[in-house]
Amino acid sequence: MKRLTPACLLAAVLAATCALFAQDSEPTGAKARTPDPSFAAVADVPGLPRVLLLGDSISMGYTLPVRARLAGKANVHRPAANCGETARGLRQLDTWLGGGKWDVIHFNFGLHDLKYLDEKGAYVAPDKGRQVAPLLQYEKNLRELVARLQRTGAQLIFATTTPVPAGTLGRIEHDEIRYNEVAVRVMKELGVAVDDLHAVVAPQQGKIQRPKNVHFTDAGYALLADAVAASIVPALPPAAK
Repeated sequence: MKRLTPACLLAAVLAATCALFAQDSEPTGAKARTPDPSFAAVADVPGLPRVLLLGDSISMGYTLPVRARLAGKANVHRPAANCGETARGLRQLDTWLGGGKWDVIHFNFGLHDLKYLDEKGAYVAPDKGRQVAPLLQYEKNLRELVARLQRTGAQLIFATTTPVPAGTLGRIEHDEIRYNEVAVRVMKELGVAVDDLHAVVAPQQGKIQRPKNVHFTDAGYALLADAVAASIVPALPPAAK
């Protein structure tokens, strides 16, 4: 067996460390090497209502704890994908909904609409790229998404976009506030319940959110899962509560 030299060992450790940190970032094109645990298929427990979580990597982070909190009350599913921006939602929604019946659909879109990308799709400073969906386009897309979701007959719950910290690449701090104002207005007009995750996070942002990163610590995802589960339970069919 060939023995590693100190230089080779150091290179291997550095490579592993880089790979670990890469998992915490949002890829700009390369596919993840291993599927996210939240993408695992769920076998329905007969008789329980069906819940669908739609959303970006933040929703991926709270999917498993939400599923645990609703065990015995609902079958909680999500697409095997980061749902990204509203435009992607419009393209993929039929696939994500599938052919089954949904009792509750909890959804979020925003963080990927307000981000800035260059012509190659890489995250860049706002002055070096273009925003994926300016506010008017975001509102238009949201209205179309809600109209299509309402046709499922499911109880709908929209989750507000969580905070954008200072120094986050490709996004402007507090830009989510403008997007949430638009989204909440749209949801009120269309009769959709709102799960205000932004309000849940904001008072504790410095403790539960990673620096210069839109993602959260385990404690942060647990807090989000508590809020998401609490918003879903009242929307479940009476027998399931």
